Amino acid sequence: MMEVGAEGMGVTVMADEDLKQVVELLGEIVDDRTVPRNIRDAAEGAKAALSGTSQRELKISTAVHTLDEIINDPNMPMYTRTQIWNIVSMLEQLRESRGG
Repeated sequence: MMEVGAEGMGVTVMADEDLKQVVELLGEIVDDRTVPRNIRDAAEGAKAALSGTSQRELKISTAVHTLDEIINDPNMPMYTRTQIWNIVSMLEQLRESRGG
């Protein structure tokens, strides 16, 4: 029984590290002045959601929703679109690993 608790703790620590990595990736988009302002604002909103004090599931869902709203923006550079797809994929994996 104690091993399960220890493993669960390890999963939480790993998930927190993954969230930090996602926040860093969003920070790169926010700091990229070649990205249109509305997209940087959405990335900043997703970053703020992930850094907030809400429950983990709510933070992830809010960030995914925010990024989904801008993913088809015709002014988005292709490399930024790829970055956002990767970020959304990472967030979906984090949500699934928590639920499973």
